[in-house]
Formats: sequence, structure tokens, C-alpha cells
Amino acid sequence: MAFVKEESEDMKIEETFSVKQEDTEEQTDLMPLKEESEVLNEMEEKDLYQNHHHAFMIHMGIHTEESSFTCQQCGKGFTQKGTLNRHMRIHSGESSFTCQQCGKSFAQKGNLKKHMRIHTGEKPYTCRLCGKSFTVALNLRYHMNSHSGEKPFRCDQCGKRFTRKEHFKNHMKIHSRENCFVCHQCGKSFPEKGNLKIHMRLHTGEQPYTCTQCGKSFTYKKSLDAHMRNHTGENPFTCQLCGKSFTQKGNLKIHMGVHTGESSYTCQQCGNSFTQKGTLNRHMKLHTGESSFTCQQCGKCFNQKGNLKKHENSHRREALYL
Repeated sequence: MAFVKEESEDMKIEETFSVKQEDTEEQTDLMPLKEESEVLNEMEEKDLYQNHHHAFMIHMGIHTEESSFTCQQCGKGFTQKGTLNRHMRIHSGESSFTCQQCGKSFAQKGNLKKHMRIHTGEKPYTCRLCGKSFTVALNLRYHMNSHSGEKPFRCDQCGKRFTRKEHFKNHMKIHSRENCFVCHQCGKSFPEKGNLKIHMRLHTGEQPYTCTQCGKSFTYKKSLDAHMRNHTGENPFTCQLCGKSFTQKGNLKIHMGVHTGESSYTCQQCGNSFTQKGTLNRHMKLHTGESSFTCQQCGKCFNQKGNLKKHENSHRREALYL
């Protein structure tokens, strides 16, 4: 019996040793897994840092104007390689994204998406001050400058200011004479071919925009748009100080001189100031003695059309009593 008891105790000791050995082996096996997990976490953190750092460095290129990727064909620089690759499609003529409605192709999917708004009429960007909507966010940003009066782009050579960067760049071409289009009739220069084409209408007398309601024709589309408001009664330009509305932005600008007391046009002979150039021109006729408007009945001359009309009414009144 003593032998059996000793054998049983030996078995217990052996089992205890075996369990402890298995636990030690399990812990030994878990050690590499723990170390591997820690290494992976460190690698993930490193990759995350590198990605954030890379994105930050790309962003900083906007402020420093540093361009790491340059187009070998036109010299234009970009902060990201992907942007350069998309730009290269302009030179290669590659257009991966095509409009199913009109067939126009685009190098970038985003540009196709913006283009589709022309067909759908979608204008997702709305001005909170006047309610006017735009298809592109940038146009809304530029529009907001019309409310604030801000013109952030200033020409160092002549002091002229612009609300849009592309207008400023085009203007600078006039000073540098770079890629300018010159009118051969009057010598005036234009930064874009389209501007020269519009200018040529002054020489040719072409008026391609005709009012469908009264048949009156205009040289510029803006002039037709402003004219159409006379028919519709729309006055989209409102003075924020007194509430008076106008059909044209220029008229609102002139009106604002009433509130500010600003007179931009001053007579060099008598110092009298005017808010409108046309008013100054009419005033100058008093000094020059020029009379542009002549009564066809009696030959009397006037320097203002309004005065001639009043005078002609006197002839009509006289005719009533004859």
C-alpha cells in the first residue's frame, strides 16, 4: 500500500510539473505575438504620421507656392503628382469622362460633374444675402465680393483692382504685352481673343443681340439683359441704405454717391463735381458753348437733349392755340 501511495504522489508531482511547463510554454508562445502586435502598431502609427506629414507638406506648398512637379511641355508647376498627371491630359488630348447629353469630354470626373449642372440647371451654391444661386462654389465666393465691395487683386502698375484672379492675370498681360490681341483699327490691346472680337463690333457696328419684344438690337449681351428688365420690370440691384432698386448695377453704383457724398467727376474749370461722367460732359458744354441739340422748327440750340424737348413742347402748345 505504501508503494501505491508513493506512486500516486509521484504522479501528482509530475502532473503539477507538466501543467506548469505547459503554462510556461503558452506564455513563451504569446511573447512573439505581443511583440509582433506592438511592432505592427508602431508601423501603423509611423505610416499614419507619414501620411499626415505628406498631406501637410502638400498643403504648405499652397502658401509657399512651392511646386515639386513641373509640366515639361508648358512649365506649369503643381504640388501633387496626381494633379500633374491630370494636367497632362490637356496636352495629350485624353478625355476620359464624356457627357452623355452633348458629347463634350473632360479630363477630370469633377469637371464633368460641374458641366452636368448646365443640363440639369442645378445651382447648389446660394448667396445668403440676395438669394442668387451659382453652379460653382468659386463663383459664389466672387459674388460675395460684390456685396462687401472687396477687390483683393490689385495691379501694382496702374492701381486697378479686381474681384477675380483670372481677370487680374488677363489685365497684367496688357502691361507686359504678353500674348496680347491688338485691334488694327485703333491699336487697343486685349488679353483675350474673345475680348478683341467683342471690341471689333464698335468698328463694324454689329449688334448681334436683339430684343424679341421690341426688336431693338444691342452690341453686348449685358446690354440686352439690362434692356429686358425694362419689359419685365425687374430691379435686381437694391440700395441697402434706402431700399431703392435699379435695373443696372452701374446705376446703383452712381446712386450710392448720393449717400456717400462721393463725386468722382470734377470740372477742371469751375471745380463743380458730379457723380456721373455724362453729367460732367453735359456741364462742360456750358463752358465750351457747344450746343449739340438744335430745334428743327426755329433753329434754337441747346446743350442738353432734355432742354430741347421742353422747348419743342412749347411749339406744340403754341400750335394748339392757332
